[in-house]
Amino acid sequence: MDTRGGDSSDQDTDRSPAVEFVYRLTAADFEEALRARARRTPAGRVQVLMPLIAVVAVVGFWALNDATPLVWIITLPLSVAGTSWGAVRGLRRLARRMSSVMEPYGQCRMVADDRGVVTTGEQASLTIDWTAFREYLETPGLFVLLGGDRASSVTVLPKRGAHDDADVDRLRAILDRNLKRL
Repeated sequence: MDTRGGDSSDQDTDRSPAVEFVYRLTAADFEEALRARARRTPAGRVQVLMPLIAVVAVVGFWALNDATPLVWIITLPLSVAGTSWGAVRGLRRLARRMSSVMEPYGQCRMVADDRGVVTTGEQASLTIDWTAFREYLETPGLFVLLGGDRASSVTVLPKRGAHDDADVDRLRAILDRNLKRL
């Protein structure tokens, strides 16, 4: 799991101590993570742009068909409201689906150091090297790790799982050393 190469026994002395979080993921965690991803990544911004795309489509259609002002007044707000509602509903549905996948794992224990992340749940354990992630973002309640170029993976680490505020700061320092911050 060491990402720096070389003899790992020489590097153990300059490695920061591991940090541990214990938490149970919720649908609200996934929704917060997906909203943050939508605001800060190009792939996520496409969801946010859907109402704008709807406006352009309606304006283009009605301009070509010489629509009356009444038609404009009715269809523009309806298209914006409909696409906005659909984007929010889709995000919530995806968050619930992600939560239902993680629910059987129960309470999770995550240990992170400069080599990567080890997560142990009630039914499974997973070790992930930092090279599996490209970047991370931080929200008031979460750290969200984002997968590489072709991966659309999202790993959610709730700050409430930290034993104290110092653990949150230590994890932030580990992430800053190993990943790009958005």
